[in-house]
Amino acid sequence: MKKPIAWVIDTTGFVTEEFKAHPDVYIVPLNIHFGTEEFIDDGVDLTNDELYQRIKDSADFPKTSQPSAGKFSELYDKLKEEYECAIAVHASAKLSGTIASSTAGAEMSEFKVYAVDSLALSYGLSGLIERGLKLQEQGIGAEEIAQRLEKETADFRNYILIGNLAQLYKGGRMSGAQYYLGSLLQIKPIVQLTPEGELKPIDKVRSHKKAIQYLINHAKKDYEEHGVRKFQIMHGHVSNEAESLKQEVLKEMPDADILIGDLSSSLAVHAGEGTLAFQWRREAL
Repeated sequence: MKKPIAWVIDTTGFVTEEFKAHPDVYIVPLNIHFGTEEFIDDGVDLTNDELYQRIKDSADFPKTSQPSAGKFSELYDKLKEEYECAIAVHASAKLSGTIASSTAGAEMSEFKVYAVDSLALSYGLSGLIERGLKLQEQGIGAEEIAQRLEKETADFRNYILIGNLAQLYKGGRMSGAQYYLGSLLQIKPIVQLTPEGELKPIDKVRSHKKAIQYLINHAKKDYEEHGVRKFQIMHGHVSNEAESLKQEVLKEMPDADILIGDLSSSLAVHAGEGTLAFQWRREAL
């Protein structure tokens, strides 16, 4: 007898240790390119330390690419022997072609896959998988779970403090004049994944201290008005700064439940070392 649901997540999400150990969760890595060199984003082919060192040293701006439809087809060919269907949660279609590859792969394999556009990155994907697994435990069917997850994308909140202006400049996302002025004035750009799944700048703050308070103020508003208690801090190779942010949050929200994790490589190659992303959902999981 086949199992009901396989769960699929790509590595633009935050891959938790629980996901790695879960028998029904399957992780599909993206690819990272430095010039003609290609690495699999699996934490083995290229570790976090190596990724950030290469970003510093490489003359080529790193790029990411989604897994091919063929890669997804290979996975789905295997899954259809064991599962009735799959729910695949992927990065925002506005930022990555992964969900299109996943859907094409499912069609090639003739396997039923409910592909959910998270409209997010990082923990925005992971939280939906966690929520879906809980709904499955309640006996809810795959189609209804997928529909609920699509609705719950609207609950995601995030504020991203860019850690490295030079990385934005190298990637062509900031002009030379903006880079010079931003560095001179110590501007801290804050960007956000919008409800439509686009990454957009929303504010600029003078000084790191003010930027940290900016993040906390937005979280505290949902803490007080919507009862949010679970938060996630994703960081770009600065675990000490992430821990410091956590302690500052706990001063103002002492019963907050805060997870710290590594930023996904898809954001890391663009935002650079030192980036902090503060995320949560208005609806508790």
